[in-house]
Amino acid sequence: MEFIVEKIGMSRTITVPATPVTLLKVLDTKVCDVAEGVALVSYASGKKFNKAIEGQQKKYGLSKEFNRFATMNVANAEAGDLDVSGLSEAKVLKTTFKTKGRGFQGGVKRWNFAGGRASHGHRMGRRTGSIGNCEWPGRVMPGKKMPGQYGNTNVTVKNEVVSFDAETGILVVKGSVSGSNGRLGRVRIAK
Repeated sequence: MEFIVEKIGMSRTITVPATPVTLLKVLDTKVCDVAEGVALVSYASGKKFNKAIEGQQKKYGLSKEFNRFATMNVANAEAGDLDVSGLSEAKVLKTTFKTKGRGFQGGVKRWNFAGGRASHGHRMGRRTGSIGNCEWPGRVMPGKKMPGQYGNTNVTVKNEVVSFDAETGILVVKGSVSGSNGRLGRVRIAK
């Protein structure tokens, strides 16, 4: 079973020793259509609106705020509100979020390259250095670590569930979760 969540931020428990935790808010989600355990769901996110969204809202009888659609594995057998009762018994979750995008970065930041010496008279600095081989094979090998786009990728992490409040929809998981505060992601029950 999957759920769409918003990252609130990190905190810690007041026990001794303290445990780092991440707070996630389970979004209000409407199940529009179910076929063989896979469902089309709708949730509220931002102000995106166009004729395609308007047509989907009319087809499934949704209010204006439900303007995003996704397909997920759900426990529901029919359309209606998403059943979140499975989160109260869950022990381990797989959380999937996009990492913070850092743009185009050099090899030192992206791959932890050492860079050149900092002594007098050299121009190496934070450059990548030699990337090719000698006469054979005479080309740069595929998968060579080089400067480029860093971050903005999906990362899935296993987290233990500390607590879940069904009324407010606040889910507390042990450890950290990728991405910035306010970012939307998915949570899947692993155990």
